[in-house]
Amino acid sequence: MPAAPSVSYSITVRLELPARPTAVSELTAAVERGGGIVTALDVTASGASRVQVDLTCAARDVGHANDLVEQLRALPGVEIGKVSDRTFLMHLGGKLSVESKVPIRNRDDLSLVYTPGVARVCVAIAEHPDDARRLTIKRNTVAVVSDGSAVLGLGNIGPLAALPVMEGKAALFKRFAGIDAFPICLDTQDTDEIVAAVKAIAPVFAGINLEDISAPRCFEIEARLRRELDIPVFHDDQHGTAIVALAALTNALRVVGKQLADVRIVMSGAGAAGTAILDLFLYAGARDVVVCDVHGVVEPSRPDIEPGSALARVAAITNPRGVTGTLRGALAGADVFLGVSAPGILDGADIATMADDSIVFAMANPDPEVDPVAAAEHAAVVATGRSDFANQINNVLAFPGVFRGLLDAQSTTVDAEVLLAAARALAATVKDDELNATYIVPSVFHPDVTKVVAAAVQQAAERSGAARHPHARPDGIAPAEAGAALDAAPTEPAPAS
Repeated sequence: MPAAPSVSYSITVRLELPARPTAVSELTAAVERGGGIVTALDVTASGASRVQVDLTCAARDVGHANDLVEQLRALPGVEIGKVSDRTFLMHLGGKLSVESKVPIRNRDDLSLVYTPGVARVCVAIAEHPDDARRLTIKRNTVAVVSDGSAVLGLGNIGPLAALPVMEGKAALFKRFAGIDAFPICLDTQDTDEIVAAVKAIAPVFAGINLEDISAPRCFEIEARLRRELDIPVFHDDQHGTAIVALAALTNALRVVGKQLADVRIVMSGAGAAGTAILDLFLYAGARDVVVCDVHGVVEPSRPDIEPGSALARVAAITNPRGVTGTLRGALAGADVFLGVSAPGILDGADIATMADDSIVFAMANPDPEVDPVAAAEHAAVVATGRSDFANQINNVLAFPGVFRGLLDAQSTTVDAEVLLAAARALAATVKDDELNATYIVPSVFHPDVTKVVAAAVQQAAERSGAARHPHARPDGIAPAEAGAALDAAPTEPAPAS
């Protein structure tokens, strides 16, 4: 089945054609015949005999977009002008900027913002380091750190090619949580060097979001940074995915009337995301989970699993029924399939072997483990990572609210209770009268998602003792400390009369 047209391959074509009555319909019909979708059509100039039109349409890929342009060019009297790729236009010059929050209009402003006035603030922070959270950007700033080794589905493309993704992540932090995030793409894939680099820049930030770092190095990097830093470190590929997956499964089980502790779960994928999902599912109460990788069921008797490895740990904590063999074999009779692995490894016939009222989360991107349409012929609930199908499992549902809550609590770490609280809060945003097989997670634009998740995370951090200042206001300043910025300033003698 060919891919559907996508806004990711959207183009705007500027063209001129004779001002005949059928001009607009000819353009839209040509695009539709070619398999594209017209999303906008604007007459931008008109003369006595010709009109200028900007036509925007969605295509399947670059080649398809070029074919659509040629379809338009073939129309009688049409002249093609500029063709713009809307995705590249969106990224032109980058997606971020740095702006001052305070005006610098005159010498007085300059003296307050910079020298000599800024020296007083430096002295205050030197004497009371905690004041950095009130007097600098630290209180609301997150570093988005990557080495470019596992970017989206593109693999090891390096730090420069990873930068557009990290910029996008920072833009989402700002849009959904009001957090100032900055992309940090490191030109090294050495674990020790990454840890050292993040530690060196940590004073600027209130949290670290690790992104697109390949397994198994990502496990060690996160673990070491959590031990060595006093700010939360969160690997979104692992824990953001796990939070949204657990929230989605919680609601899918509500749809089919099953309980997490009772269902048989089969997972495909034992990398960073799969391992984190597994850990959170088990922590939440799952009991029967079988994990598979490219070699089949992960179980202790497999000769390729080295003692002490990440796979050995997975084998030790899963598979209570002692299942062996292939993914297809393990899937028979299962209640839940969750994939974070590779495209097209299953088909509808495989889903048909699952238990009644089965749940399928095929989350490989951009092409899922099984065709969602084929899966839906047999499963009661189907979810993917794609935006063009119902039930998109998208990390943006989790990480903005998680970090908003951690920053508001001035938390020092992230623990399993925080992750569980976030998942439960996210699931609860879908009310009973909204819940159905095609709506188990809210839209990323749902107005309550970030604030509900943030509140749950803040409360969990405070309960665990990880919060520096319980009951902090959303702006990061605790009520009792609202005047501390003035109190922290050194006392200066009155000027001589």
